[in-house]
Amino acid sequence: MRHLSIDIETYSSVPIAKAGLYKYAQSPDFEILLFAWSWNFGPVQICDLTTENQLPESVLKALPDPEIQKHAYNAAFEWYCLSRYLGAMLPISQWRDTMLHALYCGYPASLDAAGKALGLSEDKRKLQTGKALIRTFCVPCKPTARNGGRTRVLPGHEPEKWELFKQYNQQDVVTEMEIERRLSFWPVPDEIQRQWEQDITINERGVGLDTQLVEGALECSEITTARLTKEAVSLSGLDNPNSVSQLTSWLENETGFEIDSLTKSTVSGLLNRNLESENVRRMLEIRQELGKTSVKKYAAMETAVCEDNRVRGLLQFYGANRTGRWAGRIIQPQNLPRTRLHGAELSAARSWVKKREVDKIDLLAGPVPEILSQLIRTALVPAPGKRFIDADFSAIEARVIAWLAGEEWVLDVFRTHGKIYEACASQMFGVPIEKIKKGNPEYELRQKGKVATLALGYQGSTGALINMGALEMGIPEEELPDIVQRWRASNKRIQDLWYSMENAAVDTVRTGRTNAVRGLLLRIEGNRERYFLTIQLPSGRKLFYAQPKLGQNRFGRESLQYLGMNQTTKKWEAIETYGGKLVENCVQAVARDCLAENIGKLEASGCPVVFHVHDEVIIEKEISGPAEKELERVCGIMSRPIPWAPGLPLNADGWVGDYYTKD
Repeated sequence: MRHLSIDIETYSSVPIAKAGLYKYAQSPDFEILLFAWSWNFGPVQICDLTTENQLPESVLKALPDPEIQKHAYNAAFEWYCLSRYLGAMLPISQWRDTMLHALYCGYPASLDAAGKALGLSEDKRKLQTGKALIRTFCVPCKPTARNGGRTRVLPGHEPEKWELFKQYNQQDVVTEMEIERRLSFWPVPDEIQRQWEQDITINERGVGLDTQLVEGALECSEITTARLTKEAVSLSGLDNPNSVSQLTSWLENETGFEIDSLTKSTVSGLLNRNLESENVRRMLEIRQELGKTSVKKYAAMETAVCEDNRVRGLLQFYGANRTGRWAGRIIQPQNLPRTRLHGAELSAARSWVKKREVDKIDLLAGPVPEILSQLIRTALVPAPGKRFIDADFSAIEARVIAWLAGEEWVLDVFRTHGKIYEACASQMFGVPIEKIKKGNPEYELRQKGKVATLALGYQGSTGALINMGALEMGIPEEELPDIVQRWRASNKRIQDLWYSMENAAVDTVRTGRTNAVRGLLLRIEGNRERYFLTIQLPSGRKLFYAQPKLGQNRFGRESLQYLGMNQTTKKWEAIETYGGKLVENCVQAVARDCLAENIGKLEASGCPVVFHVHDEVIIEKEISGPAEKELERVCGIMSRPIPWAPGLPLNADGWVGDYYTKD
């Protein structure tokens, strides 16, 4: 098979970072400026489409040719832009994404960062001049008297920079090919390639947007913000009550408290204190209301919506490094506020927002910013004549970790009644599960069982319980160590899994031996130049830990380290890991594989997925037959046994509706 490596440079007045690829490329002024390519990883050629009428004939014939494999870094961009250029959708199955290859092997997403992490020589790396050149030629410019009032820089305006831009375009192909060459020993599995293609299809399909609701929400927010700001000025006498420094000084003068910040948690803490002044209390409440970020989500929707009222590109394949879980883009569907309104109340609130009835919302539903926050999910809607079918895995991580560890009592719970929080409390405190029900004093134990189940599976202790909200649940801090000990005593096989994984990983790195832990295979793969600790999952997919070594942790004990992207510093550097973290990676990766497996099954069964969130899929389907039957069929597909996960009990539940929601 022949290979065609590609990189393009483009122009559009639509900001791609805010609007996403699909709105960007659908802009009437979108155009491809430069097209660089290489045949079979050979010398790089370039076509300047600002001077040439079209791409070379050999390239035009190659783009739809199934016998020629197309390569690009972040190939979805080249695929979609070239499809728009040609006026027909190119088969995505013919494309290979080197960014996916880098991500699969545990490297950063960006071309520049991946090249540096792989140790590419200067002549193979991405040119650092690129960002400035892209700002020059690929986005609109501000009209000034100096530039003659133009809104765009053309090649003729900056000919020297244009020549540099062409070099930059060619060098991206060089870098992409070198990354592909260096990772060729660890190819992307066929199944992951298939999932990537499926993801592109889902992203391109998009999901409907209730533009009336979005426009109404933005206008209601403007009205409310103006009213609240006016009220704050009246209460405080401040010129700008939205100023952190002004408001902090005013609050300190009024209360006598020392206030370090006005973060969400600080404001909540102050409101929980005994405040003598009602003006202070109201100012803090206004600060809370104005701090709602829901309006930013509505603005993002308005920016990204395409002409057919659909938002596209909401999912990032392999967005979570190493585990391969999806991440959200544009409106970040993984991070939308919950909806606490239901039924007629929810429908009424949506109607009032569309009609801009701010006073009615405030009087009958609640503070406008809070209501707008709750309605954000409902802006995502099915197309006319269709409905959403939503199905969500039940307690998927708790099921997977029990399955991997062989914690049979947990698996038995999921195979029978499924009341894991009650069962966990029963195990921890020696209370019959029948007594842990509403109305009985033992029911308070359920909260402890719940927070322990959610927080302690990955070797966490009291801090993990606090982060999971144990204190907010009303559990005294002094009781937390006892909860940790009781949970661990009740889940000995899960505890054993932590230590077995750590011991196996250390032994593999120290000796090079292959180790097996409960169906997970740990190996050292590579050579002196580039090697990995890999963990092969039951699905066959691997997790990669680059350049593993044994070091010393802050406690002076031996620890396992590898090179990775530090999520705090955003630098490629040594990262320490341990048994519980390795188990967490594996559990989340297996849960991800379960989701991917079922997305494929749903698509094949005529249930088109429009997006998914964590362990939840949202399907858009024609209205036909009883909703309950449709939901039952979808949940049935989600609950089927997976061939590579024998004995893993899966279950799903969901709803059918006219807009997206979640309580």
